[in-house]
Amino acid sequence: MNIEIKKSLKPVKYDDAIKLLEERLMEINNNKKSDLIWVLEHKEIYTAGTSYKEEEILNKNIKLIKTNRGGKITYHGPGQLVCYFVIDLKKRKKDIRNFITLIEKTIIESLSEFDIRSFGDPKNIGIWVNDKTDIKKVAAIGVRVSKWIAYHGFAININNDLTKYQSIIPCGISDKGVANLKSINDQNYNILSDIIIKNFTKNLEI
Repeated sequence: MNIEIKKSLKPVKYDDAIKLLEERLMEINNNKKSDLIWVLEHKEIYTAGTSYKEEEILNKNIKLIKTNRGGKITYHGPGQLVCYFVIDLKKRKKDIRNFITLIEKTIIESLSEFDIRSFGDPKNIGIWVNDKTDIKKVAAIGVRVSKWIAYHGFAININNDLTKYQSIIPCGISDKGVANLKSINDQNYNILSDIIIKNFTKNLEI
C-alpha cells in the first residue's frame, strides 16, 4: 500500500500539523490521497487529550491546547521526535488495539537498534525503559480514529528538557517518571527518524 513519507527539518506549529492531519483524513476518506507518515519537531507546547483532568495541570500558568486525540496531558518540545500519521484501517485490520500494538512494536524495534531495551505496559499506554531502579516513560502515544482512519501519533524523547514535565502529571501517571534516550544511552540519534519510518512502514505492510 502506498504511504507518503514527509520529514520536516524546521519546527512545525502544533495547530498547523493537526490541521494538515485532519485535511489528509478527509482526502483519504474520499480516495484522493494516500496514507501519511510525517516526522517532525514542535516548539514547546503542552497538549491535552480527551480524557485529561484539571488536577493533572500542576502549573496553572502553562498554556494548554486541548486536542481531540485520546489520552491525557503531554509535553512537546525541542529534542523530541514526533511521528504523526494518517493511516486507513479499512485497508488493513479494523482493530484499534492491534494498531496501538503495531505502534508499540515499531518503537521498541527501533530503539533496540540503539541497544536500548524498551517495553509496553498493558495498563499504561506508551513505551517504557528501566532507568536504574525506576521504570520511566520514553515515548508517548496518542491516537484518534475517525471513519476507521487512525491519526495523530507518537513522540519519543531524545534529548529534550525533562524539567518541563514537572508542570504536569504526564499522561495522568503520577507514580512513574519520564526519561529521554540521551540519559539512558548517550549516543547519536540522528538516524532514529529514518529507522522509525523503516520499521513503521514494514509493520504496516504485515
